Amino acid sequence: MNGISAHRPGADQAMPDDLSQDPAAVASRDDDRVPRLVWLIAAVFTAVELAVSGLYGFQQDELYFLVASRHLAFGYVDQPPLAVLLARTTDIFGTNPTAIRILPALAAGVIIVIAARLAALFGAGRTGRVLAALGMACAPVLMGACHIGNTTPYDLLAWAVVLLCVCTALLRDRPRWWLGAGAAAGIGLENEYLIATLLGALVVGMLVTSAHRRVLATPWPWLGGLIALVIWAPNLAWQFANGWPQATMASALHQQNTSTVDYIAGLPEQLIYTGILGVPLVIAGFGRLYRDRQLRFLAVAATLVVLYVLAWVPGKIYYSDGMLPAVIAAGSVSAERWLARDSRDRRLRSRHGLVAVGVVLTALVVVPQALPAVPIADVHKLPPDKSVNDGIGWPQLVADVAAQNAALTKEGHAPTAVYTGAYAEAGALLLYGGPDHLPPVVSAHNSFYTWGPGAASDATVLVVDALDQVRPYFASCRQLAVFNPPDQVQNDWNNIPIGVCTGPSASWTALWPHLRHYD
Repeated sequence: MNGISAHRPGADQAMPDDLSQDPAAVASRDDDRVPRLVWLIAAVFTAVELAVSGLYGFQQDELYFLVASRHLAFGYVDQPPLAVLLARTTDIFGTNPTAIRILPALAAGVIIVIAARLAALFGAGRTGRVLAALGMACAPVLMGACHIGNTTPYDLLAWAVVLLCVCTALLRDRPRWWLGAGAAAGIGLENEYLIATLLGALVVGMLVTSAHRRVLATPWPWLGGLIALVIWAPNLAWQFANGWPQATMASALHQQNTSTVDYIAGLPEQLIYTGILGVPLVIAGFGRLYRDRQLRFLAVAATLVVLYVLAWVPGKIYYSDGMLPAVIAAGSVSAERWLARDSRDRRLRSRHGLVAVGVVLTALVVVPQALPAVPIADVHKLPPDKSVNDGIGWPQLVADVAAQNAALTKEGHAPTAVYTGAYAEAGALLLYGGPDHLPPVVSAHNSFYTWGPGAASDATVLVVDALDQVRPYFASCRQLAVFNPPDQVQNDWNNIPIGVCTGPSASWTALWPHLRHYD
């Protein structure tokens, strides 16, 4: 018999990108260790995040969460309780921006490591695993999101852990990992409801592709789902008891993030958020996920998540970036093969240089946009929509409000309350305003509405950023000043009117339902 008779029929037709059809690849992929260089990349990323975390001030959500952490509950009108509970960790280190940002920075480091581990599961060697880590570390969305102590960094981490557990369960035939996926999903649901989109997309992806459909007939995924439901139950009970305010909040978000511009810019901005290295890795990643029979369920899931965001809340494009570790990991497998040809051909060695250029450009261009790495005096030279700018100006706003309060008091018209239009302004006044002896600070924005006006009087109200809202309910309202952040900084808090209103038409208790607003 010649050698041809021993050849497995159909082997020549096996797809090279389908690991399930390549025994050598299957054998080599069992080593899922993360290279030391990946750990170094994650450590450097975390260190940079923490190094710049205190250069500006609190972001608006952080101010809100710090106040909410003094009103602990199983839920809030705009989110579950976990991120607010974690904000209490600032009590250990002191109330400052760095303290509230320690956990988000650590979450980012874990996400980077998970991206490399996913690349290993997908068949990448050492180079591919490092590329996956670099791709995540250079993504503007990860830099910006994990610089802030709100729900987003923990949401991204929960998505990454769920994806890692599901992929390990399916690709390594380790069904008990479904229990880990359920635990991660349950904790994620106690932080942000968006992860429910991932869970639904994964189920649909498995149903419409054949490779893993049989797994849904086993108990393991459903046991994981039960674990998630049990962990989520306290917040579900709170939502039920409070009339499902999250439904109202979701409707408000939809209305505010579905302009024509949002729809037009949605997909391009999603790509921009992935970064200089991320764009080619994401494009290659989607291609690989669809080609590989074993990974196609992820391709379907990622597509559904992107389509959901583009259709429902295109103005919140980062809502789809929880899929980024998996997509970048898949793209790193293809990129590794592309770079391998470089090492065999001296004429192609510029390919390795492209990766280096991407990292350098990220450091020079992306970092100043995503992190507070520029002196405040020079921030006005950057694009005005840079969200990190929102950390500038809160002490100055409080000082301006305190000055108006002192002036009115000197005139014999001491304010009996301060009413703000946004939770951020209320949070800043409560956080920084103690030494100025301000009157009670109240707001009807999001969860501040549920906390109510307390015993505050509405006889003379100092109004911040809400004159148009409260004017119909008072006999007299006049503007006293306009606040702008220092050093010509442009952010969401420019041209804030500060005024005073007297002669209320009713008590705070009667007016409160008319002042409620969610966004």
